Amino acid sequence: MSQTIAPRVRTLLLLLLAVTGALLAGSAPVSAHAALTASDPQQGSVVKEAPAQVSLTFSEGVAMSDGSVRVLDPKGKRVDTGKTSEQGTNTYSVKLHSGLPDGTFTVTYQVVSADSHPVSGAFTFSIGAPSTTSVSVSDQEAGGGVVGGLYGFARYLSYAGFILLVGGAAFVLACWQRGTGERSVQRLVVSGWLALTGATLAMLLLRGSYTGSGKVGDIFDLALLSDVLQTKTGAALVSRLLLLAAGALFIAVLFGAYEKREDDEEKGDLTFGLAIGGFVVAAGLAATWAMAEHASTGIQTGISMPVDVLHLLAVAVWLGGLSTLLVALYRAPSIEPAAVHRFSRIAFGSVAVLAATGIYQSWRQLGSWSAFTGTSYGQLLLVKIGLVVVLVGIAWISRRWTARLSQAPATKAVKAAKTSAATPVKATTKTSAKTPAKASAKTSATAATSEKSEDEDRETEDEKEPAATPAGGGDGKRATQLARQRAAVATAREKRVRDADPLRSGLRRSVLAEAGVAVVLLAVTTVLTSTEPGRTVEEAEAATAASSQEATGALAVDIPFDTGGKDGKGLARVEIDPARVGGNDMHVYVQRPNGKAFDIPEVKVSFTLKAKDIGPLPVVPDRIATGHWTATGVQIPMAGNWAIAVTVRTSDIDQVTVDKNAQIG
Repeated sequence: MSQTIAPRVRTLLLLLLAVTGALLAGSAPVSAHAALTASDPQQGSVVKEAPAQVSLTFSEGVAMSDGSVRVLDPKGKRVDTGKTSEQGTNTYSVKLHSGLPDGTFTVTYQVVSADSHPVSGAFTFSIGAPSTTSVSVSDQEAGGGVVGGLYGFARYLSYAGFILLVGGAAFVLACWQRGTGERSVQRLVVSGWLALTGATLAMLLLRGSYTGSGKVGDIFDLALLSDVLQTKTGAALVSRLLLLAAGALFIAVLFGAYEKREDDEEKGDLTFGLAIGGFVVAAGLAATWAMAEHASTGIQTGISMPVDVLHLLAVAVWLGGLSTLLVALYRAPSIEPAAVHRFSRIAFGSVAVLAATGIYQSWRQLGSWSAFTGTSYGQLLLVKIGLVVVLVGIAWISRRWTARLSQAPATKAVKAAKTSAATPVKATTKTSAKTPAKASAKTSATAATSEKSEDEDRETEDEKEPAATPAGGGDGKRATQLARQRAAVATAREKRVRDADPLRSGLRRSVLAEAGVAVVLLAVTTVLTSTEPGRTVEEAEAATAASSQEATGALAVDIPFDTGGKDGKGLARVEIDPARVGGNDMHVYVQRPNGKAFDIPEVKVSFTLKAKDIGPLPVVPDRIATGHWTATGVQIPMAGNWAIAVTVRTSDIDQVTVDKNAQIG
């Protein structure tokens, strides 16, 4: 049985990694956490005279440098001065050259939001009258490409390393202090430290390119690295590295001096010191996320940051302890039921903390029930909640196995295995130094009566050889070899007996299932932290609509579509100015799900007033730029609730008509 467990574990881990990779690779490009809520000139507007500057207003503060905003004329020539300045709360501007010609101009921007995520986008406005433009806006989202993928993987690895480091150490100190001497547990905690350290260094190097050009060659640009160190994110990553240095000292003491302490009083004092020091380091590490990401922006930051620290610590104690328990169940010779029972109680407390902090975070990031289903953040949060429910259900099964295991008496087979495991090894080691030949013969005689399997018989035959060996240095070496063989046989026997225990096997299966769900949950959480919060999305949409209505009285209608073919999903935004009876200007913006302009072959629009049996009134707009279509003199004969139907064709055969009602006039 023991020979088949390891391959099964490896297969399951590979499957979980594949699922995680597919989830991360298949997710949409990272959405920015700051959104453009207004601009002057407005998106799609036509101004009579050339403006002196272009202003952009975001939903939150952003980091902007010279060159972050570019303005291009219809031929693609840059017409801005390159110097950006802050004009007011979350409003930034760039001055334009004088003497600009009439036509359609393109504004592109790439900045960094207050919670460290890159923001990019583009829009057009026209001077005098719309015209065709040669400017083509790239579909690549800021923070995407190869560098974006590497940065995302480093983020995932940093979370995983933090969980293994903090959770593993907490499990050993609070539940299973004997585990400090187990090599498998030591390797797990040290691997967590190495993963977190390596991921942090990688993020420091990748950061400049991730928020800038996105080029692989810029990863090792020292000038970019210097700029990163002056940002809030750079300070957080450097602080994390300093705390990891203290974490290395903590690990050295935990698995070094602590393990060697034999006096109970001294060990108790050291346990208390390690617990205090470990908590400070762990809380500091968690704070490096809180100070640079979601919790540091938005409403109630004074509350949200400590709550985020508690949330991360609870995740680490639960999932990291779970990983350590899994390693102990599969790799350690034995683990006391009392240790498993203690972890079960601690895990229950961690889940309670997670529930409380998670409810607060959900309210803070969503703000409304509609954001649950109407935004990507809300949909991912629903997936995360479902995974947590599944995980808690499996944990409940594990608690049942733990209760039964702690109540079950030790079997005779286990006691016999322990006795036979200790006696031959001890006798061999003790007597081999005095009379190697006799010790070998005596040990082989004992083994001949105790070993029943074919493997053990072969060990017995090997043990008989030293009896014929002349006295000398070779006998001592052979006796030591024999002692190691006997110890290995005894350990294998004990493991077979332990694997045959249905209670322990049931607990291992349930814990393994928990770990599998936890890996996927961690992947969803990583994507969630890189997704624009639902509250921000809805506030940005409301601000954009209010700004548009206040400035011009224009009507803006967003209509999602899906033509059913490959790359057929997107959003059609119809803007009607001034949205009154009579002649109107109409702009249609076709965007991909990531907000980038969607270059499609054809767009048609029609207006129908069903209450008066008017229409459909067809309108065929002209394409003036990538994803931008316009028509002038669109006649609306009377006021009413008009159905606006948009026909979108994404290929020769893929086409769909979608509609939405809006009040005009």
